[in-house]
Amino acid sequence: MKTDIEIKNDVLDELAWQPNVDENEIGVVVENGTVMLTGVLDNYRKKVAAEEAVKRVKGVKALAGDIQVRYGTSFQKTDVEIAKAIVKAFEWNTAVPEDKVSIEVRDGWVNLSGEVDSAFQKDAAARVVKNITGLKWVNNVITIKQAILPVDVKEQIAKAFKRSADIEADGITVEVHEDVVKLKGKVHSLTEKKAAQKTAYFSPGVYRIENELEVVD
Repeated sequence: MKTDIEIKNDVLDELAWQPNVDENEIGVVVENGTVMLTGVLDNYRKKVAAEEAVKRVKGVKALAGDIQVRYGTSFQKTDVEIAKAIVKAFEWNTAVPEDKVSIEVRDGWVNLSGEVDSAFQKDAAARVVKNITGLKWVNNVITIKQAILPVDVKEQIAKAFKRSADIEADGITVEVHEDVVKLKGKVHSLTEKKAAQKTAYFSPGVYRIENELEVVD
């Protein structure tokens, strides 16, 4: 099992490996496998890239991010400009039903609401928004109207895990309780944990997922 010092060094190395992230702008603290990031970045995509980099490090059990985003004057956008950019991005992305998603922007903070048919569509909306210049934060409260279909859901997800090269399916169990899918077991990284959740989202009929997978060395 890695020590906190070893995890911190690996996190710093992974941050340095990212072409659009300056590791010197980010503070890293590790306690019992939980990584805390602090600092101020000039781009929301850098914040996302830094957090994704940490999740790829083996031994990281949880991530607590407190990175702030402050754009320079040349990249600052008004709330109206951000909202228009999001609307256009939704129009170009076939995974997002733009007529079902409401957009609210206040001081660079974006709130997404509405009702869509699947968890995949909800996540797609958030992914599209993350690429918008001027963005400071995304709050995704879109709901899913389709209740989970109990027939074959567990089997579909289990088969999807076995097809994935990024997931050790034997260490994961899938439980279905009414409208909730629970993932339990052990994985070797936050990336694998996230991959399992993402794979489960693609299954037809999935309404909500509780990811209780434990990250172990």
